[in-house]
Amino acid sequence: MEQTMNDSGWRGSPDVWLGAAYESLLEAGVDAVKIQPLAKKLNLSRTSFYWFFKDREELLNALVSRWREKNTGNLVKRAEAYAETVAEAMLNVFDCWLDSRLFDAQFEFAVRSWALQSPEILAEVQSADQQRLDALSRMFLRFGHDDTHADVRARTIYLVQIGYISMQTKEDIAVRMKRIPEYVEIFTGQVPEQRELDRFFARHGYSG
Repeated sequence: MEQTMNDSGWRGSPDVWLGAAYESLLEAGVDAVKIQPLAKKLNLSRTSFYWFFKDREELLNALVSRWREKNTGNLVKRAEAYAETVAEAMLNVFDCWLDSRLFDAQFEFAVRSWALQSPEILAEVQSADQQRLDALSRMFLRFGHDDTHADVRARTIYLVQIGYISMQTKEDIAVRMKRIPEYVEIFTGQVPEQRELDRFFARHGYSG
């Protein structure tokens, strides 16, 4: 991590300040993402902040960029990942729902909550929703579905998952994994093959 030093000591780094902002957003919402409380949290001076960010607005923009790149970027990549069948493609997307390194559900909830009080963030969320839906639709089109079927299936998948996030649903991992094959069949119309499920379970460290 890049660090900046001077005679008075450590000033932090862009990632350190952004990490603190992320934690505050998740813990208490966007109103908690303010320079002085972040400085106190990091045990750094308020002026240290300005070595890395012009103002609070620039910090908030960096938070949105991190959310966009992680959650939207990874969902689109998983929807576009190589798959031999539509069921396997669906399992690729499910990686996002089970691996917070790919898709951060807490971050998603926090940004959507932020959007309730900010027209600009609402526009960002709506843009992200459309990009994600388009990626899921293209996934179905690759496997021969027509435009209408692709659109409806994409919406069904996506709105269910956003419902999980919005309701802050907590599921035991064994329960969720048991439901995965049924979700795949409902969402795609195709029963996943056991070898596809085995690969999926293995990459999530699940043995049943």
